[in-house]
Amino acid sequence: MANPLRLLQLNNVTLVGRLTRDPELRFTTSGAPVCRFDLAVNRRYKDKAGEWKDDTSFVPVVVWREAGQRCGEKLKKGSPVFVEGRLKSKSWETKDGQKRSGLEVDALRVQFLEKAEGAPTTDEEPSAPDSEIGAEAPAAAGAEEVPF
Repeated sequence: MANPLRLLQLNNVTLVGRLTRDPELRFTTSGAPVCRFDLAVNRRYKDKAGEWKDDTSFVPVVVWREAGQRCGEKLKKGSPVFVEGRLKSKSWETKDGQKRSGLEVDALRVQFLEKAEGAPTTDEEPSAPDSEIGAEAPAAAGAEEVPF
């Protein structure tokens, strides 16, 4: 019988937000593209007094391979995107020897929510979809790290 707790493990992230800065496109030592950007995700809610408040979260996102290359070329600060992926924890040591850790999203799918510059207008039909790309992060055992 399968372990019922194993079935409950889930690591899915779905975000819609805007880039807080231009994406960083780099390449691993073997030449694989990897793109990093931060996403601002807003949540609007009413406080106890009934007034509207905004809560913004800033989420680091990593996109690998061809999808990363495309994000690095097409996106810019302020671009709205839809991101699907999984959370990944990472830890590192600063230059002065302090240990740090954090979470980032390994993007499995990125959808551009705004037409790219030079894209056809609504009267023209694009020859191929230009707004959605998929990515698969390298397997954990053979993952390549890119210093940022």
